[in-house]
Amino acid sequence: MSKILIINGPNLNLLGEREQTQYGSKNYKYLQEICEKKAKDLKIDLKIKQSNIEGDLVNIIQDARKTHDGIIINAAGYSHTSVAIRDALSIFKKPIIEVHISNIYKREDFRHKSLISAVATGIICGLGINGYILAINSMHEMLKNED
Repeated sequence: MSKILIINGPNLNLLGEREQTQYGSKNYKYLQEICEKKAKDLKIDLKIKQSNIEGDLVNIIQDARKTHDGIIINAAGYSHTSVAIRDALSIFKKPIIEVHISNIYKREDFRHKSLISAVATGIICGLGINGYILAINSMHEMLKNED
């Protein structure tokens, strides 16, 4: 059974409350539920973590090296600023999918550059929370094809 970790960065815990034109009206609990359901359907062992703190995210990524087969990450605002998260992901050495709920290329200029993209296996952006379901499906296929 594949073990996948979903990591969510700052402010994603406020989904449904913040900027609904960018992020939609569904809350974080709903996001967790649909991801868990998809993982169960695919027989994936899924863990979901969220933190607003950069160092916590680095620790989560480092710990995942020994326990998980792949990471799906929405580092949110840290995608554009955190060399530490990028470096931790580069040490992971297993599949990584970067997810953004909004289309970062249709937003402010500073959001057009993600430091994480260079170390990600793939990127999904602009498809709302459905991007997480696509990421789970894609990760499942990648890991299945590695065996």
